[in-house]
Amino acid sequence: MKILACIDSSRYAVSVCDHAAWAATQMSVPVELLHVLERHATDPKIAADRSGRLGVDSRGALLKELIALDEQRNRLEQQAGRHLLDEAAAEVREGGISDIKQRLVHGELVDHLPEHEVDAAVIIIGQRGESEDHAELHLGRNVERVIRASHKPVLVVAQQFRPVTRLLVAYDGGFGAEKAITFLLNEPLLTGAECHLLTVGNGSDNEQTRLAHAATRLRDAGYIVTESIRPGEPDHVIPEVVEASGVDLLVVGAYGHSRVRPLIIGSTTTTLLRTCPTSMLIIR
Repeated sequence: MKILACIDSSRYAVSVCDHAAWAATQMSVPVELLHVLERHATDPKIAADRSGRLGVDSRGALLKELIALDEQRNRLEQQAGRHLLDEAAAEVREGGISDIKQRLVHGELVDHLPEHEVDAAVIIIGQRGESEDHAELHLGRNVERVIRASHKPVLVVAQQFRPVTRLLVAYDGGFGAEKAITFLLNEPLLTGAECHLLTVGNGSDNEQTRLAHAATRLRDAGYIVTESIRPGEPDHVIPEVVEASGVDLLVVGAYGHSRVRPLIIGSTTTTLLRTCPTSMLIIR
């Protein structure tokens, strides 16, 4: 097993590396650093169209120049990518991890997930990427795509690394929430952290019974657990509790796979990713 850390040149890269070192220490596994270079190949047809009414010879010369510039850009991007991976590896080593692999690939991150997530215990990615660095209410374009495409737990990290000593589990008794509880019971990632189980509901007997059962299972596994039921809408209540209680990590069960709607804008999980001030562990 390994921790798969997806890095780019955004301001979240250091946090991704620090969380990767922490997770690898907790789970006693190595780290794989993955950086994807998006393709920017020159399309000869587009270049030809841009040449307007230039003659054939002029168009041919323009195409050759554009292709040469594209090749030069690709070489520079590869150099920058390798440098970024070296810096990331140094950051992870400072966190106490020496077993590190570096992967530089071309294309789209989601296209490489099936290959690289096979033996991953957790995938780590920043809340926002390079182009969305300063868009505070927008996710990085890869975040939701990775969560929906991956079959592994995804840790979406905030800009600043915080060792996880207190966590909040959003528990609704559904399949995703039960998967989250099972992860906590079976994996050592969060062992030793204080755990707050939160159900957003009306406090029915059924909700209380399910919540008490989940809390008992976690206590039996050694967690220090508190539980509560709050009325309201999950989109509003959960971020409020996160901010008020000062937890280091929010754990939620994710939405399911969907071939019809590959992105579900407005879902509770997506809203929490946008609005919660802390890192989130999404359990599939």
